[in-house]
Amino acid sequence: MARRSSDRPVKPLNRHLWLVDPLESEPTLLVKGMFGGKAVYLHGRFVLFLADKEEPWRGLLVPMEREHHAAVVADLTTLSPHPVLPKWLYLPEAADSFEADARWLVERLRQRDPRIGIVPPAAKRKRDRRDFRP
Repeated sequence: MARRSSDRPVKPLNRHLWLVDPLESEPTLLVKGMFGGKAVYLHGRFVLFLADKEEPWRGLLVPMEREHHAAVVADLTTLSPHPVLPKWLYLPEAADSFEADARWLVERLRQRDPRIGIVPPAAKRKRDRRDFRP
């Protein structure tokens, strides 16, 4: 791991962040860390998870409703249900066509393909101690 001048470790960048570059002009784009990867939000929807750990967490996870899986897999046959999170589709980095297929997915996002992405659940508000009433 790289080091800063203060000798604190520097987190390496996610190896798949280049995929977000074509979306940078989108005013609703949000990329944030989640579970050791990067969650990508667009137009208020969670649309991609950039995973760069060990398999099966090395590639792209595509959050979507199960009812859309068959249609999207028909369009991009390298996608399959993730082995741990089968409610999402997975494009493994090891796929021969990973870069081209990842670009295809990002283009679908730019075109606002309604099949891709999920509306994230509302964040639960932390209860303040002052809210406690016996």
